[in-house]
Amino acid sequence: MIEVLHRGLRRELVLGYCSVIDCNWKPRVFLIEIQSGLNESDYLITLFHELHHCFQHIKGDLRDKKGIRCWKGIDCSQVDYTNQPWEIEANQREQELYEEYIRFLGA
Repeated sequence: MIEVLHRGLRRELVLGYCSVIDCNWKPRVFLIEIQSGLNESDYLITLFHELHHCFQHIKGDLRDKKGIRCWKGIDCSQVDYTNQPWEIEANQREQELYEEYIRFLGA
């Protein structure tokens, strides 16, 4: 299950968040928070980005173990945001998913 919440995130300087709600071992319940007031394309790109984080958690690549963020079993809690491998992957996939969605609409 994925719940999407729209709220003001401008002060936090982010467009969205993805949180695991149920557990970190085989999670199936997520909360996606998206900045309210985004235009349609920014909204969709942000949604696809956060949905990809859900996928990363479900797949087991991205996990939080006792407050430590791990990527494929490696502690990445000290990695700068721009170098976090899950963010790099989600940034790549958000655009691919958006373009695939636009092509689907045009078909």
